[in-house]
Amino acid sequence: MTLRSPDVSAGSLDRGGSDTTVAGPMRAPHIALLVAVTALGPLALNLFMPSMPGIADTFAVGYDTVQLSLTLYLVGFAASQLVYGPLSDRFGRRPVLLSGLVLFVVSSLVCAVASDIAWLILGRLGQGVGSCAGMVLARAIIRDVHGRERSASMIAYVTMAMVVAPMLAPVIGGHLDLWIGWWAGFVFVAAAGVVVVLFAYGGLHETLAQPVALPGLGRLLGLYRSLLVLPSFRGYTAQTAFTSAGFFGFLGGAPHVVIEIMGRTQADYGLFFMLSAVGYMSGNFTAGRLSERLGIDRMIITGIAVSGVGTVIMVALAWGGVVTAWAVFAPMVLFGFGNGLSLPNGLAGAISVRPDLAGTASGLSGCAQMATGALASVVVGLLVADATSQLPLALVMLATTALAAVAWVMTPHGAGNRVR
Repeated sequence: MTLRSPDVSAGSLDRGGSDTTVAGPMRAPHIALLVAVTALGPLALNLFMPSMPGIADTFAVGYDTVQLSLTLYLVGFAASQLVYGPLSDRFGRRPVLLSGLVLFVVSSLVCAVASDIAWLILGRLGQGVGSCAGMVLARAIIRDVHGRERSASMIAYVTMAMVVAPMLAPVIGGHLDLWIGWWAGFVFVAAAGVVVVLFAYGGLHETLAQPVALPGLGRLLGLYRSLLVLPSFRGYTAQTAFTSAGFFGFLGGAPHVVIEIMGRTQADYGLFFMLSAVGYMSGNFTAGRLSERLGIDRMIITGIAVSGVGTVIMVALAWGGVVTAWAVFAPMVLFGFGNGLSLPNGLAGAISVRPDLAGTASGLSGCAQMATGALASVVVGLLVADATSQLPLALVMLATTALAAVAWVMTPHGAGNRVR
């Protein structure tokens, strides 16, 4: 389960949003480079999670204060999705991407040497802004150099990083925290960032064929308004936002629940977290096989139902006094599988409402996802700070899943929503 980004930028609409290959000689970057720049975001987001309870003790602050380091990461990531596309359309993919990667490295080092919680939170905000560049621009680069069919294939390979990175990150972060200290995880991601910067500097050539002027604020707001007035766009966007909120709420509260309340180690948390990632990966695979046949609306409501079953089980176990890691992560397999079914189809629905505004729709819906996720992480952080079980976490996840179902019910549906 991961962070998502727009396929094309809002500014690219000035070129008509064409899916055809750019004319003229164009050197496509190696797929490994695109995977690397994409993976930095989910790596930095999830590697930090097992260290949150220990950081609260180190800086003698409440868990809800440490929670801001997750919330502002998501806020920075959400806002940046609306900025990187137009900037790269004006100044080129390469300089904008390299600038974002350098910001990520510097911010990671600020976190590693932070002397108080304020500097750590500031560094996390910078990490979110910097890492967003790789996730947004990797897809824009693919669309620059490949036609429609090849782009879909390439984006699928890159998207795998969105699952593998968060699967491994908590395991790495948990062991580094246990063996060295919480700051070691930030050194690790800074070092990874340096490697990616060098890789990108030597292996990425400019892929933007024709720079365009930066769109004015009025024009951008007009494009956003033209989408927000559409009930279908609002419905699909709300559904994906609430679905994502459940996962980000889990990210915000699960480390405290598992490590502080249940007494498990940071390494244990990382290993258990892999279960939810496996569930999400399985859901994505199933969606890829069935979405075209069943249509996006059936896949969305099926995914919400499966996630709902997972959250109901989690609530029931907590209510019954079963306060164990398995009582949290076994239901998370179902929750992750359901998210894997519903999220890709919800995003497809949002960007299919106005095909001529696909890039703008993707950026706006992605921003809504991250902003709602940030809010959910704050709520969960406040609720679990004084909790004695996983019940508050489970109730928030149940509530967000129910809101996703309400959003789907209120979304206009039709045959035109079938994926083609």
